[in-house]
Amino acid sequence: MAKNLRGGFTTGACLAAGARAGAAFWQGRRLAVVPVVALDGTLLDIPVHSIEQAGSNKVQVEIIKDAGDDPDITNGTSIFVTFEPGGGEKLSPEELKRTVFIDNICLVAGEGIGTVTKPGLSVAVGEPAINPGPRKLLQQELEKELGQSSCIVRIDIPAGAELVHKTLNPILGVEGGISVIGTTGVLRPMSEEAFKDSLVPQIDVAMAAGYKTLVYCPGKIGERIASSWGLPEEAMVQTSNFIGHMLEAGADRGLESILLFGHIGKLAKVAAGVFHTHNRVGDGRLEVLAAYSGALGMPAAGIKRILEANTTEDALPVISEYHLEKVYDVIAARASCRAERFLFGKVKVGTVLVTLKGELLGMDDRAREIGGDFNWNIK
Repeated sequence: MAKNLRGGFTTGACLAAGARAGAAFWQGRRLAVVPVVALDGTLLDIPVHSIEQAGSNKVQVEIIKDAGDDPDITNGTSIFVTFEPGGGEKLSPEELKRTVFIDNICLVAGEGIGTVTKPGLSVAVGEPAINPGPRKLLQQELEKELGQSSCIVRIDIPAGAELVHKTLNPILGVEGGISVIGTTGVLRPMSEEAFKDSLVPQIDVAMAAGYKTLVYCPGKIGERIASSWGLPEEAMVQTSNFIGHMLEAGADRGLESILLFGHIGKLAKVAAGVFHTHNRVGDGRLEVLAAYSGALGMPAAGIKRILEANTTEDALPVISEYHLEKVYDVIAARASCRAERFLFGKVKVGTVLVTLKGELLGMDDRAREIGGDFNWNIK
């Protein structure tokens, strides 16, 4: 019998829980467990490992990261969150350099938190590597305790300076520590056979609702943008990194068409014939962009810049500079061709490529056909 994998919570959820526990303690309430509502609505009960006064008006909370059954390198790591009422006037010049301002919250990145040094990530260059999801979750949870009152929150992950060397952060341009990440706050195991199998019922449910054409989204970015274009949510399937597994499952169940809809960083891999898209298993994103741009006439200097880019997002301005935006339609068509070949022609496949901001980059003719059948409204 397959093992049921236990979920956990992200580093961002630890930040939100620690800050809320600190705010409650400052108001005279000690929370042993913090009920955090993740951004997808999941209730997370996050234990408080320790809580203590840290100066005249500060409270320090320790949360132990629990990644569940996911092989997360931060599992078991101590996350220290310090809460202090008041505004940014209390911060030193050095602290202000490491502060993210979220309305009434001054979020200070302390020990072990990295800094973004290259473009192409969801956080601007020069800012602490604390992603938008954790920032939003922090604001949501603190509002439950403080309303709109001002406060200072500091996060320290002392082990971060060492843990960063076990991640891809240095390559991506996050230096000096780890990132505080998490799209929703919930950490679900992403790499086991059981999890792959748990994705498949999405196809069965959609087909039971009468859909013979489905929209495959590798991540939340594609799903969000596809929804904004009017594609039916009932026809959307989350594939995670297991695009090949889900393509085969759809073909086995008799799907007629599949629309691959997602960020170019994921789907450019499919154009290279990579169907497990986790970066530790298969990559080639920049090589795909470089090769097809070169085939359309980009000179060697531009190709070299693409290959040296930090991320696919970082490479997009190079393509714009050479006015080769048509390469995205070519890559989309190639991803569809690879997917159909992977399925031995059993299913028709179209592909849509978008940016992190939801901007359309390119698509192939099959995607236009599928989208038209769904009466989509392209933004």
